[in-house]
Amino acid sequence: MLAGFVLLAACGSAGTDTPVAPDQLAASAVKSGASQSSADNSGTRPDANVQKELAELRQVTARFHDISAARTAQWSTQITGCMVSDSGGMGFHYGNVGLIDGSVSVDQPELLLYEPQKDGSMQLVAVEYIIPYAAHARDAAAPVLFGHQFTRNDTFQLWGLHAWVWSENPSGMFANWNPKVTCAYAPGGAMAMTH
Repeated sequence: MLAGFVLLAACGSAGTDTPVAPDQLAASAVKSGASQSSADNSGTRPDANVQKELAELRQVTARFHDISAARTAQWSTQITGCMVSDSGGMGFHYGNVGLIDGSVSVDQPELLLYEPQKDGSMQLVAVEYIIPYAAHARDAAAPVLFGHQFTRNDTFQLWGLHAWVWSENPSGMFANWNPKVTCAYAPGGAMAMTH
């Protein structure tokens, strides 16, 4: 399961409906001067284009509040257990392995993140875009989506970008961890991480 997450857990999208290769993502960021634009973790409200892209993301993922709908739509591979750290939680990662191809698209996040609930259900809280280092070298310029740079995840050998579109995150829309997300109700306990 963790080996699968190495291929899934840390990258981003291009901000278009069309898949964009990682080198194009980085180049567009340099061209436009984007890096940690208004869509950063400072609490600044994202600009109009980013808001439009986030609205599109919410629209295409709304049906996945029902985890069985996500599984039917190919987000069926459980990539991790319920992940937590000192900075907060992420929950369980479910992946659509067919999308892990080195390119990203706003409307097709590679991973869906679910927080376990007290009643045993799973609540959709976020998505994650990922690009393995094998597709976009660790030392290359960071890919960019939503005007925000992906972060390196050396543990899983990936670039990743979270978007907390279904759970308020005091740390920011694109932060890795959410202090409001817990694994307290995870069957079998939490998967503690230091990343």
